[in-house]
Amino acid sequence: MAELDADLLIIGAGPAGLTAAQYGARANLKVLVVEQFGPGGQAALIDVLENYPGNVELLDGNGNVIAGPRTGFDMMQDMHRQAETFGASFVSESVTKIKKENDLFSVTLGDGKTLVAKAVILATGASHRKLGVPGEETFSTRGVSYCATCDGFFFKGKKIFVMGGGDAACDGAQYLSRLSPNVILVHRRDRFRAQAALAERVMRNPNVEVRLNTVIKEIKGEQKVGSVVLQRNGEEPYEESADAVFIFAGMIPRSELVSQDGVRADLDGDGYIVTNQKMESSVPGLFVAGDVRSGSFRQVIVATGEGAVAAHSAAEYIDR
Repeated sequence: MAELDADLLIIGAGPAGLTAAQYGARANLKVLVVEQFGPGGQAALIDVLENYPGNVELLDGNGNVIAGPRTGFDMMQDMHRQAETFGASFVSESVTKIKKENDLFSVTLGDGKTLVAKAVILATGASHRKLGVPGEETFSTRGVSYCATCDGFFFKGKKIFVMGGGDAACDGAQYLSRLSPNVILVHRRDRFRAQAALAERVMRNPNVEVRLNTVIKEIKGEQKVGSVVLQRNGEEPYEESADAVFIFAGMIPRSELVSQDGVRADLDGDGYIVTNQKMESSVPGLFVAGDVRSGSFRQVIVATGEGAVAAHSAAEYIDR
């Protein structure tokens, strides 16, 4: 029998992975977390994590601030320390392959080392598909966003551009239209890819101006977004003032570890990993939590909940 490195091995240290590490360690499992970058994932990039319950500005009786909402970075650092306090260990390395033999998982790291565990939780997340236009990276978190529910509040009453034509773009435009009467939805095709009912609601929304056959060519500004360069099909580019640009060009699930030689799990049509409500994938002993999971509402609070469920289910699996 191969020598065990962990009872539970968690790949990814975003909110889902960090919560799973805490719950797994509290269940008296030997927990090892592998994360290529620093703990926190995309959540660590959130400037102010205002929509997480309890993470709010607190005032005393005289209106003086006694505590403010923490940044995503600070909260993820706290979650990391909390998991370590309960006994979870962390390894900073990439993962290149997952295999399962004789009810044990072997996980190959980027440095060639192999780790063996009884169960694995995949919490690798998903990345936002970028437009790839000038200014997009420069103004990320300074007016360029990929999450309306995360950042829309900061642009109440402002001029907001939304880029995309699918369900996420239409949902985002609808949400933002409740915060500002000046939302411009830009889509490169002559019709939306979104569900017909959702697209129709956007078209009827008086707070949303729809511009089809139009693309964003550049995002400009100084310290923050100040304007966008637009181009309608066959016409000359033009510049227009803007306070924010929300981009919904799709997500790229980081599910490649279970779609290659080694372990193969069921994926949905978009490449996300399919699970049941216990976060079990089609591979016994392989659990999934967070943004890489099919059907997940991609918010920090949801990722933490899924991480807790995945760890609880993994502990049950190991007991069996």
